[in-house]
Amino acid sequence: MSVSRPPEPALSPEPAASRQGPDVPTLLVKIFGKDRPGITAGLFDTLAAYSVDVVDIEQVVTRGRIVLCALVTAPTAGGTTEGELRATVHSWAESLKLQAEIISGTGDNRPRGVGRSHVTVLGHPLTAESTAAIAARITSTGGNIDRIFRLAKYPVTAVEFAVSGTGTEELRTALAPEAAGIGVDVAVVSAGLSRRAQRLVVMDVDSTLIQDEVIELFAAHAGCEAEVAEVTERAMRGELDFEQSLHARVALLAGLDVSVVEKVRAEVRLTPGARTLIRTLKRLGYQVGVVSGGFTQVTDDLKERLGLDFASANTLEVVDGKLTGRVTGDIVDRAGKARLLRSFAAEAGVPLAQTVAIGDGANDLDMLNTAGLGVAFNAKPVVREAAHTAVNVPFLDTVLYLLGVTREEVEAADGLVE
Repeated sequence: MSVSRPPEPALSPEPAASRQGPDVPTLLVKIFGKDRPGITAGLFDTLAAYSVDVVDIEQVVTRGRIVLCALVTAPTAGGTTEGELRATVHSWAESLKLQAEIISGTGDNRPRGVGRSHVTVLGHPLTAESTAAIAARITSTGGNIDRIFRLAKYPVTAVEFAVSGTGTEELRTALAPEAAGIGVDVAVVSAGLSRRAQRLVVMDVDSTLIQDEVIELFAAHAGCEAEVAEVTERAMRGELDFEQSLHARVALLAGLDVSVVEKVRAEVRLTPGARTLIRTLKRLGYQVGVVSGGFTQVTDDLKERLGLDFASANTLEVVDGKLTGRVTGDIVDRAGKARLLRSFAAEAGVPLAQTVAIGDGANDLDMLNTAGLGVAFNAKPVVREAAHTAVNVPFLDTVLYLLGVTREEVEAADGLVE
């Protein structure tokens, strides 16, 4: 027997045109002064006597000073007049030693332009000159700055601009060279629900998640640091590709006792902010992984210690308790990192558009360009130029600001009892 289902409840109806239409008289009420508890409640208690509707509210407190703006419909009930409302609001404000300004007009805010983005700016410090340059460049693309909000004041100053009226890619293209020229970091991401969706964050390991180059730590125990450094230099000059240089360097480790693995693990130094970044991402429900041209003997340990969801790297071959100077399995190279990012995303059920990749070297470029947001972290110039955005401060947790997470939210989460 089929049972008829009741219709889905309708969304709340739009306000009647007679109350909040584009031609309805409205008042912009602005309050300025020293902040204290009760100002917002007091203003709306005062306005309530005139039966006005609230159309919009915006409030900002900076260094103890409040700016409170309320857009309300003009009074129409009970024979009261706009003049009476003005007099009452000014009298209330004066009683609290606040300033009030009331501007007459019609309708609501004008619609925001098509194309909306979040522009995050990191400065250490953030100067007035650099802020002016970024704002001017946004304007030059046809964008309008709708709102500015501070995300963090340390270890860097991070502010976010809500921009409308221009495309995200156009903004990113315009702001990247400007940011590089004035010495700030800028990230541009699309606005919308996707920014709040679950994400996958995948990081390089050497000189990104950790401060070290793992092969150099092994080489120090084998007494072949100079030889490994020479092979690395040849690779950087383009004389060897990654796979060739990897095999050449690993060959120098032949005969090293496997007990050195534990010593190398103990020597690894996490990048400042790495634990905070991963801990916060996990609390937000994100999945986090690492891909490395280094070795599973180290990345597996990092995965366990840091609670990572994914980890992949090359594996040093061990026979009879000794390193053979060879690696086993598929090589994790530049193309391999991008392939693993796709694999992790598929396993996590996260679209590539919702992935974030972080790395510092040319070996990370394919991965950075495959991700929805590629972040060059203290990277070589060629990587900074090719990535979506760059972070040039030595704190890995600043990546959180690019995702819209504030320092206060990080600290509040750290204060929770788990």
